[in-house]
Amino acid sequence: MKWGVWVLPLALTISGCASVEEINETLPTMNVISGKKPHEYAQCLTEKLASSRGALQIEPQPKEGVRVIVPQKFSSGPAAVFDIEERSSGSSIKLHERISNVPLRPRDVRNAATACISG
Repeated sequence: MKWGVWVLPLALTISGCASVEEINETLPTMNVISGKKPHEYAQCLTEKLASSRGALQIEPQPKEGVRVIVPQKFSSGPAAVFDIEERSSGSSIKLHERISNVPLRPRDVRNAATACISG
């Protein structure tokens, strides 16, 4: 019975599809500053996640920033959204993840985000 209490909510959370807007409404799981410009940081993410996530969607944003949308591993739809804004000495980065409240989520996105911070 204990497994049923944990498995059903987890299955519903993982199977649900979320839009970019819904993901962006969640609290950021990472909020950092990098010495890299937004396009450099986005390129680093693309290289780090190429083997595990496939093609990332990169959209221009106001203030010379970019939004990077990371696809889910096993189904369609976004898994994470990076909002990267240019600053005078690099960029500010906010990461929003679809299943941010699930402790057993894949860590490849967060690991790539951390690895790309330093210039």
